[in-house]
Amino acid sequence: MVDADWKPSMGFVYGGLKVAKEEIMKALGGNEKAYKPIIDIINHKMKGRLDSKLHLSAYLLNPYYHYKDSQLQHDPYVMDAVLEFFDTLLCGDFEMQRQVVMIDLPKYKEKVDRFGSDLAIKGCMVNNADFYPERWWGLFGGSTPHLKRITMRILSLTSSSSGCERNLSTFEARKDRTLEVLLANDSHAAQELMIDGDEFDPESVMEAIDEALGTNNNQVPRKSSTPRELFDEDFDSDNEEQMFEEDEYESDGVKIVEELED
Repeated sequence: MVDADWKPSMGFVYGGLKVAKEEIMKALGGNEKAYKPIIDIINHKMKGRLDSKLHLSAYLLNPYYHYKDSQLQHDPYVMDAVLEFFDTLLCGDFEMQRQVVMIDLPKYKEKVDRFGSDLAIKGCMVNNADFYPERWWGLFGGSTPHLKRITMRILSLTSSSSGCERNLSTFEARKDRTLEVLLANDSHAAQELMIDGDEFDPESVMEAIDEALGTNNNQVPRKSSTPRELFDEDFDSDNEEQMFEEDEYESDGVKIVEELED
């Protein structure tokens, strides 16, 4: 799922892990003594990395999970994370927070307008190669333009199995690590990335990421301490001169010219 090039995975990470844990418990017959050590390991690996506000928001905003589980919107753990996410992302912009959280989000949760159409409901029932949640939002999120734009960017993010790995995949410019760092350190830059779209300054975003991670991606080209000068003589070939000799032979009255190279 993660590190995949065929589909952005942000909207499926938390939900996929939740389904995996449920299948493990089912496979072990509901025996808590058998499945608890395994679930504890998964939860330990997830904590602080794959259960962030961003992952939980993507989980709720992915219609594949929301439309399948009507109780998801009532999960206090998920909803608290979603509200904190928008509070961080839209920090200082109360009017936008009100529009997204109190007007747009309820329409999606209650399947109002296009969200309630038969095509919208049936179009997200199966997670196959043709289903992209960000495209689904592009088709059916017209009545919630602000939430639609933010959600499409969230669900277009990829994810990595390593916390520090540089993802060199097709979706390199849309790593979840980028947004998480910005949310934690520079909410203004995060707003530019998720809301203002292509108008943000890439250099300022990368500087914020480098500052948060304590890294420096500015690579200085290495220079040779003894530059070498090239002269025409360096390109002269020892076998540059060729000498052609002509020897005449008679064969049935025809002269043959033989070319010899030294």
